[in-house]
Amino acid sequence: MLCSTFPYPPTRGGTQGRTFNLLKSLSQHHAVTLITQRSQDVTESEIEGLRHWVDELVVFPRPGDAQGGIVGKVQRFGRFLQQGTPPNVLHLYSAEIQQWVDEAVAAGKFEVITCEHSVNEIYVRPQWQQQLRTVVNVHSSVYRTCKNQLETGTSDNKLRDQLFLPLLRRYEQRSCQKFSNVVVTTDEDQQQMQAFHPEGEVTVIPNGVDLAQFPYREADPGGHRLVFIGGLDYFVNIDAACFFSLEVLPLLQEKYPDTTLTLVGSKPSPEVLALAKRPGITVTGRVPSMAEYLHQATVSVVPLRTGFGMKIKTLEAMAAGTPVVGSDRGLEGLVVDGPGVTLCALRANEPAEFVAAVSRLFEDSQLREQLSKNGRSLIEQKYTWERAGELYEQVLLGRRN
Repeated sequence: MLCSTFPYPPTRGGTQGRTFNLLKSLSQHHAVTLITQRSQDVTESEIEGLRHWVDELVVFPRPGDAQGGIVGKVQRFGRFLQQGTPPNVLHLYSAEIQQWVDEAVAAGKFEVITCEHSVNEIYVRPQWQQQLRTVVNVHSSVYRTCKNQLETGTSDNKLRDQLFLPLLRRYEQRSCQKFSNVVVTTDEDQQQMQAFHPEGEVTVIPNGVDLAQFPYREADPGGHRLVFIGGLDYFVNIDAACFFSLEVLPLLQEKYPDTTLTLVGSKPSPEVLALAKRPGITVTGRVPSMAEYLHQATVSVVPLRTGFGMKIKTLEAMAAGTPVVGSDRGLEGLVVDGPGVTLCALRANEPAEFVAAVSRLFEDSQLREQLSKNGRSLIEQKYTWERAGELYEQVLLGRRN
């Protein structure tokens, strides 16, 4: 398994959570070697904790920061234009890892190579498909994400993304053709990857939840307490936190003056920290148990305006039994509403829609109970890491089309 993002502890973020839990499942029946990179905030105890779950752990240093300023940006764009590989992928690239993997493949050390997140595709050579199985686990399409940010006005650099969009399309189309199988988390991403590689195998494996870490709530706390969980240094979550705090929460507080919003997640950005100065908003930073905050909340909001793939934060809230109000992006990949569908969450995208949906839940305890029970049931049936691990194992063994 190749994973440039150090995947331990799994509470670090979505990439870490998906990678670790699939690794944990595979390690029960297979000998797994994990090649990863260590950033400065990774501790020795975390390395030893991860080592427990693999047969072999190979850790390389993470590259330093790229050159800043306009000159550095122009140089990186020039390389992207010429070489076809995005700057964030090149930034993480390690010649030492490449040499290690090249020598291991030449020696016939592995039967399968997986790239956990698309940035790791850079190490896999197209010709390897002839001698072993190669799989890329695409957590979300980079092309679709960039396209959506431009369409929704959530891009933090519109000119850059307009220049990058056709290059990202070319890059993702080319890179997915190197693999025996492309794994995605949602039907939407499957359609995109299948369009890029019509003859290829593209398999949907949803995210999951560790039900032991997110037990079902003991009681409905009532009240007017909202929670949003997620890594608060990630631009997708930063945008969602600011959008809800600035455009939705004040409207709710006009109707329900005691409404509070707790923003739970590691490494809150300066923009998120500034939100704590506003009435009713608490920013926690990293917490020992997100489940405790979910259990204390009346409603969990997932107001994402960009970012693709299935959101682990949504699954965790539903597993905990907290009623969810989510956007189209926050509910991507989940069948939670609509004709003939058991209602498991409420959908909202615009501020007025969020106000209406949250107000319904504040005032209707029976609806809260309905969403709570239905959400937990859906997770138990379809979205556990055990189920995801079984599906992933079948892909790695070449038994799933």
